[in-house]
Amino acid sequence: MPGKQRRTGVNVLLLLLLLLPIVAFAEKNVAQAEAHGEKNTPWQNYVLRCSGCHDMDGSGSLAGGIPPLPGFLGTFTQDPAGRLYLMHVPGIVASSLDDAQLAELMNYLNDKWGDPQGYPAFTAQEVKTLRGTPVEDVVKYRRQLVKRYLKEGMKTADYPWP
Repeated sequence: MPGKQRRTGVNVLLLLLLLLPIVAFAEKNVAQAEAHGEKNTPWQNYVLRCSGCHDMDGSGSLAGGIPPLPGFLGTFTQDPAGRLYLMHVPGIVASSLDDAQLAELMNYLNDKWGDPQGYPAFTAQEVKTLRGTPVEDVVKYRRQLVKRYLKEGMKTADYPWP
C-alpha cells in the first residue's frame, strides 16, 4: 500500500503544480484591482483561496482528503449545523476574507454547486456569528454531521480523513 500512497501523493502534488500558473495569474489580476481600490469578486476569491484544494471545477481530491463541492454543498448550506461547519473549514478559517466577502463567496459557491433554492443566503452578520461560535474539532464535527445526514437520507461526499 505505501507505493499506492506515494503515487497518490505525487498525483496531488502534480495537480497543485498545474494550478500554480492559474493562481499566479489570478493573484496578479487581484493585486492590480486592489491597487485601484477594487474589491475581489467571489470568483476571484474562490480561485485564490479555495481552488488550490477543491480545484477549479470544485471536484476536490479524494486522495488528498478534500471533498467535492458540486452536488454536496447544498446539504451543508440547508442545515444550520452544516452552515456552522462550513465557516470552520480550515480554508475558510485561514482565508483572510472578511465576513461580507465570505458571505458573498459562500452564496456564489452555493449558486454554482449547491442548492440556491433550498437555503437562505449567507449574510455578513450570520458569518460573523458562525465564525465566533467555537468548533473544537472540525473533523469530528463533520463526521457527526455526515452520520446524521446519511441517517436522514441526505447525500454527502466521501471524506477520507481519519
